[in-house]
Formats: sequence, structure tokens, C-alpha cells
Amino acid sequence: MTSGTDLPSNAPTDPPLRLAMLGMIEGNGHPYSWSAIINGYDPVAMASCPYPVIPVYLGNQPLESVRIPTANVTHIWTDNPEDADDVARASFIPNVMQTPTEVIGHVEAVVITTDDGFDHVRRARPFIEAGLPVFVDKPLATSLEDLRTFIEWEKAGARILSSASLRFAPELDECLPNLPELGSLRWISGITVKTWERYGIHMLEPLMRIVGPGFLSIRLESQPGMEVAHLIHRSGTQLTVPVIYDGGPSFGMIQICGTTAQTGLKFKNTYTNFRRQMNSFIEFVRSNVRSYPFTETIELMAVLIAGLRSRAEHSRRVEISEITSSL
Repeated sequence: MTSGTDLPSNAPTDPPLRLAMLGMIEGNGHPYSWSAIINGYDPVAMASCPYPVIPVYLGNQPLESVRIPTANVTHIWTDNPEDADDVARASFIPNVMQTPTEVIGHVEAVVITTDDGFDHVRRARPFIEAGLPVFVDKPLATSLEDLRTFIEWEKAGARILSSASLRFAPELDECLPNLPELGSLRWISGITVKTWERYGIHMLEPLMRIVGPGFLSIRLESQPGMEVAHLIHRSGTQLTVPVIYDGGPSFGMIQICGTTAQTGLKFKNTYTNFRRQMNSFIEFVRSNVRSYPFTETIELMAVLIAGLRSRAEHSRRVEISEITSSL
């Protein structure tokens, strides 16, 4: 498996992949950021981006370095047509489409850029059926029915990739090799924001990289403005994931406690996370080699869905096997 980091300097010199960015909903500026990271961008046009943090972290990089030469975003469609025009101007996208399916036959792969996990089957279906590789923004699915559909598609040969960008955080590169120094892991906490169904996956992905697959159960307790997930892992490690709806400054903080030491980290490098995430998909399309197995994505979605079941059933502890046995 590859790490999902930047492509090596001796990467194939084939023509750049043609990609389509599809969809944009409130609160998610990924079409701006991902398109700019792949194509490069116009700083003047990007200054009008409605997500001010994006021009900031792009601007922290040398302008000439913001580009992935192995791919081009050549087509874009967004739910609101005006958004597509703005993104296209900012990131040099030549083709603005009136409907998403118009890109079929003109691109080698598509990126579903919305984080509305309840709607991803509908958004992805025409491209899966057309045989195109598809990247789906996190979370892949928030219902058993939709997760079953993605599993069936993947088993039938569809090339589907989905992730949260924190899977690729450089802070994990530094942390993971030093985990043995902490002894046996007893407790880990990681803070996320917004809601469990939309941003729980942002913390579950890096936590899985720390403890590996094998989540056994979850209890999700909810109060106004905040939820807390309590998970148990097969290793015996217990994990808590506070979801603070308006807790932006605390987002991405992780505390890891072992029997001999403890450590903490804070994810700060959004640009690198996104660049590695997009490179992992581009590499997957080119080589059909995944940087992480699809079984991990299935387990993470099962944990997410189990959390939703727990919340709906008065914070009952839900075994992850309740979900996976139905897949």
C-alpha cells in the first residue's frame, strides 16, 4: 500500500488525468480548495472565495508550488450554477457544465465534493454506472441501505475511494512511529465539530490510523450544541470523540494516553492534508492501487451509522457487529 503522500519524482509522465469536480453545498468549500491544489489558482479571483480560510492556507504556499501536474480539473458543476463560475475563474477550470452527467465521456474520473453522506448514492450512481472512478467526500454513507449499495458497486468492480483529509495529516507521520514509547494505549480523545453525521468521520479516520481496525462498540450521548461518542476498540483502548458544534478552535486536537507516557497533537496543515488526499485518488486512478483498503472505509461508516443508531435510541451502547452483520 502507498502512504497517500505526494507522488514520487519519477512518477509516470502520461498526460494529466482529466477530472470533474461535482457538487457544492453550504458549509463546504472543497471545490475551491481541491481544484486550486490540482490546477493552481488566480490569487485575485480566489480572494473572493466565500471561505476565507482557503485563500489563507493557499497563500501560505509558494504560488508556483500549488499544482499537481499529474491531473487537471477540466470540468465543474455545482448545485448553484453561480458557484461553478466562481470556482472556475479562481482555479482555471475551462468547462462549466449545466448538469453533472454532461462530464461523462470527457473526463477520466470524477470527484463528488459534497459532505452530505445521505445523498452520495444518488450523486455517484451515474458515474459508477458509466464505469468512471469516483472519489466521494466524507462520509461515504450515513445509512445501511446506502452503504450496502456502495459495497455492492465496489464488489462488482467499481473504483470508489472516500476519505477524510485528516487521514493524511503530516502530524500522524511524526506520531505513529513513536506510539510504542507510550506503552499499552488506554485512552484516546479527539475533538471534532459540526455534527456526528457530518464531521464524526473527520476524527474517526485518524483514530483508526492510531489504533487500527477493530472498533467494537459505540455510545453517542447528545446535549444541545454538543455530542460525545464513547468507543471501545478490540485492543482494549477506549476512545472519546467530543463533537462540539461550534468548537472550531478545538477542532483536530488529539490526546493519547498509554501505560508509560502520553502525548498530544493538533492537526494544523490543511493544505498538505488536502494535497495528499487528492494525490491518493489520482494515484488510485492511474495505478488502481489503494493507499488504504476499502474494508477500512466500510468499518468507519459502520461506526458512524452505529453512532446514529445509538443517538436515536437514547444513547444505547451499540455493537458495531449490529451494523456489519446487516451488510
